[in-house]
Amino acid sequence: MALFEEEMDSNPMVSSLLNKLANYTNLTQGVVEHEEAENNEGARKKEIKSPRMGTFIGVYLPCLQNILGVILFLRFTWIVGTAGILESFAIVFMCCSCTMLTAISMSAIATNGVVPAGGSYYMISRSLGPEFGGAVGLCFYLGTTFAGSMYILGTIEILLTYIVPNAAIFKGENGGESEAMLNNMRVYGTCCIILMALVVYVGVKYVNKLALVFLACVMLSIFAIYAGVIKSAFDPPDFPVCLLGNRILLSRNYDVCAKVVIEANETVTTKLWSLFCDSPSLNASCNEYFKMNNVTEIKGIPGLASGVITDNLWSDYGLQGMLVEKKGQPSISAPDSEFTSPYVSNDIATFFTLLVGIYFPSVTGIMAGSNRSGDLKDAQKSIPVGTIMAIATTSFIYMSCVILFGACIEGVVLRDKFGEAVSGNLVIGILSWPSPWVIVIGSFFSTCGAGLQSLTGAPRLLQAIARDGIVPFLQVFGHGKANGEPTWALLLTAGICEIGILIASLDLVAPILSMFFLMCYMFVNLACAVQTLLCTPNWRPRFKFYHWTLSFLGMSLCLALMFICSWYYALIAMLIAGCIYKYIEYRGAEKEWGDGIRGLSLNAARYALIRLEEAPPHTKNWRPQLMVLLKLDSEQNVKHARLLSFTTQLKAGKGLTIVGSVIEGTYMAKRPEAKQSEQNVKSAMAAEKTKGFCHVVVSSNLRDGFSHLIQSAGLGGMKHNTVLMAWPNLWKQQEDPISWRNFIETVRETTAAHQALLVAKNIDSFPSNQERFSNGTIDVWWIVHDGGLLMLLPFLLQQHKVWRKCKMRIFTVAQMVDNSIQMKKDLQMFLYHLRLNAEVEVVEMHESDISAFTYEKTLVMEQRSQMLKQMQLSRNEREREAQLIHDRNTASHAAISEKVDAVPDRVHMTWTKEKFTAERNRNREPAGIGVRDLFNMKPEWESLNQSNVRRMHTAVKLNEVVVNKSQDAHLVLLNMPGPPKNKCGDENYMEFLEVLTEGLNRVLLVRGGGREVITIYS
Repeated sequence: MALFEEEMDSNPMVSSLLNKLANYTNLTQGVVEHEEAENNEGARKKEIKSPRMGTFIGVYLPCLQNILGVILFLRFTWIVGTAGILESFAIVFMCCSCTMLTAISMSAIATNGVVPAGGSYYMISRSLGPEFGGAVGLCFYLGTTFAGSMYILGTIEILLTYIVPNAAIFKGENGGESEAMLNNMRVYGTCCIILMALVVYVGVKYVNKLALVFLACVMLSIFAIYAGVIKSAFDPPDFPVCLLGNRILLSRNYDVCAKVVIEANETVTTKLWSLFCDSPSLNASCNEYFKMNNVTEIKGIPGLASGVITDNLWSDYGLQGMLVEKKGQPSISAPDSEFTSPYVSNDIATFFTLLVGIYFPSVTGIMAGSNRSGDLKDAQKSIPVGTIMAIATTSFIYMSCVILFGACIEGVVLRDKFGEAVSGNLVIGILSWPSPWVIVIGSFFSTCGAGLQSLTGAPRLLQAIARDGIVPFLQVFGHGKANGEPTWALLLTAGICEIGILIASLDLVAPILSMFFLMCYMFVNLACAVQTLLCTPNWRPRFKFYHWTLSFLGMSLCLALMFICSWYYALIAMLIAGCIYKYIEYRGAEKEWGDGIRGLSLNAARYALIRLEEAPPHTKNWRPQLMVLLKLDSEQNVKHARLLSFTTQLKAGKGLTIVGSVIEGTYMAKRPEAKQSEQNVKSAMAAEKTKGFCHVVVSSNLRDGFSHLIQSAGLGGMKHNTVLMAWPNLWKQQEDPISWRNFIETVRETTAAHQALLVAKNIDSFPSNQERFSNGTIDVWWIVHDGGLLMLLPFLLQQHKVWRKCKMRIFTVAQMVDNSIQMKKDLQMFLYHLRLNAEVEVVEMHESDISAFTYEKTLVMEQRSQMLKQMQLSRNEREREAQLIHDRNTASHAAISEKVDAVPDRVHMTWTKEKFTAERNRNREPAGIGVRDLFNMKPEWESLNQSNVRRMHTAVKLNEVVVNKSQDAHLVLLNMPGPPKNKCGDENYMEFLEVLTEGLNRVLLVRGGGREVITIYS
């Protein structure tokens, strides 16, 4: 193994790795996992006791206990009576299908590796990334917290309605019973939540010890219900219900279900009579409905064999305050008088979607097994089997209860939410055997235990999210007591739970937590579907009975149920999750968890790149995809940061931006510098808000490096089409001509690659992103047609705040043969069709004699080129001589310009050699003998390159016109002439461009890529 001895420190031998895997506790040793590396706890982890729980104890029973709860005992009979057997069955089937599909997806995720603390949050965040994980994790936390509120409200409702009704603090009179009940719930609920929070704070171990008691209460209650159903088939319980006509009466308002009774051979009125009549006498004035209808007593629970199931098949929804009436019972309608109606009525308006929202919390709790994965002997086997079996069991219980309740209990009793017609008993309790108190006591302890478990689990979930560090403002909740108990998280949970207590209505709180649970389940399904479709190499779940179509169906069902329950609650829940998502995206810590969204992005990018490869973009879709060529200083910092500012202003985050730079040397030697340079460039991009990619290459020389960037940067169809670079300002002063030669070669290569070129001159004077121009102009000098890029660039710049208030002006040049008036009209019409707002001006440039100044500039340019070749000066001398020539050129320009300015525009002096020599010698300052001798070497004017003379003449004349019109413009855009084909004239080309842009502050030289980039068509 000597061949691998250098890698032994970081990578262990396979034999030692397998030995450690056999004794696996939490994370594999020898490999630095993300979570272990982030928490720096790898070497300090305490030894974990070997897990002992199996499928039945560790997963099945906890899920059963969490799923069967308060809704089953307090609202299920009412849901069956209101929605009818058929619609109730549909509600149960939809909700149970949703949880079953979610459990299949969850089983696949949970068996694809170890799921530590955090349960569903951990699964979603590691599958869909920190943004989705944080958003859905917090939604799941809110759902668990409001579930605690619901359980506490259920506990108080059982206590005050069925166990000790006299304990109510507020007493309702004259129809104010419901408001008084809400106030009682608020007072007792607040006391209960304080007490439960104290129990959780003192020690979770007490909650865990009581868990078995609570589970026993749930199981005992379920057995009591089925025993009562079986008994009702041959011996129905005796719970009579009194009807007036077809209306059900409150049991507390009468002692005998009759209008009159015979006592001692004398007809005596009953307590019921006094409710509807103004006196006990038989000739008293009574309520019309009371007089016209008979009083009937029926069995509240006729039993399984009674055939009442046919009456309970269909729904009976109603408005708030609507009386509960028996279908098919004879009744004579009559106007009710002002007497108080002692009837059972709907406390809320009922409809199908409301019942779905109220029922759904009764199928939640499927995550209980996956949250305990660390305590299981074989989590990857126990979680799928235990969870799916628990859901199958509870689904059978709920579906069977729908049919059994509808077959055993009278419809009016089912719709009596609080059992007011059966002496204030719990409706499900009067069906159970041996006594209603079995259900009452069992449901009380069950809901109380569920509330304690919610207050135990929710703070730990919040602590897991806070310790991940993805939501900065939650980090304080990651701390707790010395033993790790989340104290601060418990306080926040109790506070949010109190909000649900203040709502005080179980029917209003249930849809809220339904939203949050449904959103969590939806994203569990999405996570499984994404991972399955991506086929990532790490997606190898041991649970094989899953498919992406099932996950997609589960996700769709969750989304549908959210809007079925309450469309406005669904929108609010999505808005909360969306806000959390965007907050984590912009402010949260960056985490790389190998999540599926990143894989999805890679697949989408690959697909889009393949599609882009098929054909070049249409003119309507063309935008400058920039390659920004940056130069770095000796410390690898960006030289011209304003180039990045200008990029930001031009792109506004749209399209592709690649920022490239080159380091001279070999990659092996310069690799650390390249990494540092890349970091520096990225920091500069972040500071200038430039959105794009950074690419630093190491090359033997700058020219080859920039050439490689221009050729190879980008991928597929996502390649740059425009190169942006800065003008080499010090090209005349530099001792080595390599810089401007590199510049010209870059111009040639962009032309050969059919790419547009933007050269920013005086880049350091360009505005920063914080500056704002309140007025001014962007001037475009359109000399030759370059595909429309010159006109597109100002429009793009005007989209940014810096240039938004600048006006666009377009100048074009007319010659002698052109009709300038017609040109202006044509150009205005062209801009109108392009939908561009700009002022148009046509500048006339007449043919004229070549001025002496032009000859002088050309002469000096060619003299310098020849002298530098002939004299072979050292680098320092060459720089000094070039500077002397430049200074003399400037002086000569100033002197001759004064003379030319005094002459009318279209009158030009005719110069001879003798006149020009005399004039030049007269204006020339005395110089050293060496310099005079130097100028005596000049060629005659006749021997000057006439092509250079014409080029210089154009540059001078055009510069005069541009300076005259655009000297005060904030930015001048000019057509950039192409470099000479003969490389011997490269230095002359630089001089031409220098003369062309002389006297202008900010200049952008633009060279098109050889294709149309703007169109008049829609």
